[in-house]
Amino acid sequence: MPSGQHPILEMRSITKEFPGVKALSDVSLTVNTAEVHAICGENGAGKSTLMKVLSGVYPYGTYDGQIIFRGEPVQFRDIRASEAAGIAIIHQELALIPELSITENIFLGNEMTGRFGRIDWVHAKFRASELLARVGLTTDPDELIKNIGVGKQQLVEIAKALNKDVKLLILDEPTAALNENDSQHLLDLIRGLKGKGIASIMISHKLNEIEQVADAITIIRDGKTVETLDISRGEINEDRIIRGMVGRSLESRFPDRTPKIGDVFFEVKDWTVQHPQVPERLVAKGSNLYVRRGEIVGIAGLMGAGRTELAMSLFGRSYGNYLSGTIVKDGEEIELRDVSDAIDAGLAYVSEDRKVLGLNLLDDIKASIVSAKLKKISRGLVVDDRKEFAVAEEYRKSLRIKAPSVDMGVGKLSGGNQQKVVLAKWMFTDPDLLILDEPTRGIDVGAKYEIYTIIQALAAQGKGVILISSELPELLGIADRIYTVFEGQITDDLPVTDANPETLMRSMTSARKRVQN
Repeated sequence: MPSGQHPILEMRSITKEFPGVKALSDVSLTVNTAEVHAICGENGAGKSTLMKVLSGVYPYGTYDGQIIFRGEPVQFRDIRASEAAGIAIIHQELALIPELSITENIFLGNEMTGRFGRIDWVHAKFRASELLARVGLTTDPDELIKNIGVGKQQLVEIAKALNKDVKLLILDEPTAALNENDSQHLLDLIRGLKGKGIASIMISHKLNEIEQVADAITIIRDGKTVETLDISRGEINEDRIIRGMVGRSLESRFPDRTPKIGDVFFEVKDWTVQHPQVPERLVAKGSNLYVRRGEIVGIAGLMGAGRTELAMSLFGRSYGNYLSGTIVKDGEEIELRDVSDAIDAGLAYVSEDRKVLGLNLLDDIKASIVSAKLKKISRGLVVDDRKEFAVAEEYRKSLRIKAPSVDMGVGKLSGGNQQKVVLAKWMFTDPDLLILDEPTRGIDVGAKYEIYTIIQALAAQGKGVILISSELPELLGIADRIYTVFEGQITDDLPVTDANPETLMRSMTSARKRVQN
């Protein structure tokens, strides 16, 4: 331990059980003052569960073990108790109210009051401006949360935590939904907080970011502590972290594949779509693309470029106002007026937000898997329970969904396993074209490898795949061909053999098409 440092947090032999599942088994963790401590592990390893124990989401008495914070044993009964002690947790799904202003969100439940108990909005706004300045945000405190991007919302969450005199900040996948610039700003902020004596625990699957900011890394596998690595001893590198997470070395991040690409079967011609609230803005501008059977087609673009908007508008016009363009499938023009038309025509769409658009978190696994095409397992208007169970169980085994039963609620699954359920849901519709929007966001390298294998297997069956991803290495590692998008316009079409991060970024940041040699 560097001189002058001492533990701010010790979690000793933490064990947490749910019915039929031991989520944590004798896990120990030590975080020093003014340290950035990363926690790595596969989805379902127990990382978030451990943080929920620490923050009081799972209160004292529901777990075994001891927590020492700032030298004293603590027994948090709820999240308010941990916040009062100086611990703040920022979840991957941000706890902000879109219809309220930044100031209102920062002080929600912790209002600044004046005489007669009235809220002092003048002082609240002044204090909010101070807090926003600390996190490098110049946005007007009166701005509504719904009007600012996800990167700024993350900074508002941190400003909210700083208002509570935080000593230990927990960040769960803080950059999962951020673009490169916003991610870098957030990482710089975490370093800055460290310089002011605030310790941070960071859960992330982005190993390159962890290497940038972490002083130490604790690896958890199957609910147990594997090891803690200290950067000062030169122990931190991606291969070492991956080996600890998955219990083996990954020789390659992407499965080997020999593509068998057939003829063009899906074409989009001159596709133009208007923004639903801003009529003068086009989210798709005369877009043209095609997909061949057995082909994995990547779509690259910065956040806000129009990738998701294009995909959703193609999938039954589920986004924006259609202006013009045609879709041709198997040589015939088709009209997809709604999502049902798209499904019946052999299209499937895995949305980037699995928790909001991909799943009903109150459903169990079996209901989720069959939900997109109930008529396949129904007799008339009645669902055949036996068929539903058999179908779900088959997918649970073939996709290696980690759950004791298909009766388990999807809300209780890890992110990677939720994503597999979403994939199973759309595979069950037997699509010809599968559109995948950020399918590996927020999941670990081991689960990513499994999802890549599933994608490649679908292509090997002769299906077409459109893969939208913010991670250029992912597109370069799995796609056969890559389109780039800038401000709603497709700017390039590159075989993967001609693509690299530099050429892609050039086409992602300019409407001018690449000059062909």
